[in-house]
Amino acid sequence: MSGDPHGPAHGDPRGPVIRAAGCVLWRRAPGGGSVEVCLVHRPKYGDFSFPKGKLKRDEEPLAAAVREVLEETGHHCAPGPRLPTAHYLVDGRPKEVAYWAAEATGGSFTANDEVDRILWLAPEAARARLTQPRDVRQLTAFLDALPRC
Repeated sequence: MSGDPHGPAHGDPRGPVIRAAGCVLWRRAPGGGSVEVCLVHRPKYGDFSFPKGKLKRDEEPLAAAVREVLEETGHHCAPGPRLPTAHYLVDGRPKEVAYWAAEATGGSFTANDEVDRILWLAPEAARARLTQPRDVRQLTAFLDALPRC
């Protein structure tokens, strides 16, 4: 791979890797010790996923993940364990999304151009609502990491 993270991947004819980052945002459920995770609804794609987005030039993935959580959900967060990186194709180009578990520490949601609503759901309800199977894999990794959170 070239030294420039925004340049073409070495020998990859599909073009430069799209680099993004996000979080499985979570909180303790009101009134109990159970966990809820936050899903964002993106009307452009009609999907439910975790908050994530592309890195800005020279931005570190963790900083991008925290920024995207705030932009998409209105919530501040405390990043925790690193989760697996997702790899997939978007319009024929490779994309990789670095993920962290992150506990919500405060804030409130306001609908915006990218995200028109968020849902706080128990993990099993979130599993049923997530649009992409790769996001279900992130949820499973989050639940495996939860004792460390």
